[in-house]
Amino acid sequence: MGEQGSVNNHDIVGLYNRLNRFIVELHKSVSSQTSQVNEFDQERLASYLDAVDTFHKWVISQPHLDLPETAPRTYTLEASPEVTETENENVNDLIRLLTLARDELTNSQSARDPANLNRFDSNRLTAMISKSRAFLTDYIVPVTPLDLPESSPQEASTGSGLTGI
Repeated sequence: MGEQGSVNNHDIVGLYNRLNRFIVELHKSVSSQTSQVNEFDQERLASYLDAVDTFHKWVISQPHLDLPETAPRTYTLEASPEVTETENENVNDLIRLLTLARDELTNSQSARDPANLNRFDSNRLTAMISKSRAFLTDYIVPVTPLDLPESSPQEASTGSGLTGI
């Protein structure tokens, strides 16, 4: 696991946890082992980006909270997942984008507020998720599949996902 930090904003904890889970899903995806992003993983990625957008929209639609008795409260973040380079450059690029979005949030001005996002941090998150979605629709979809027989494989397998409880 990566570094562990803390924030004062319970909404950022929710975004952080979701982004981490989606990063792991991309890292362990079937597509991470090949040069293409298959249609199933494309659909999953689109749903992950939609989930971040929907949670983000919910957060910023909520009233600013007056929490004089409980703010500032520190929330310890779970350690961010350690991810290695995968065989798939597209998956690596997407993981980098989501990692940047996550880390911008946890190091933002909004991380010190008890809830919600200020407009600057909200705009940063919107831009990062929009760029990720554009990467999927404007780059990955048109170029998939790639045939790279002479340069594959380059990286070790990331292994299967979690099993059991």
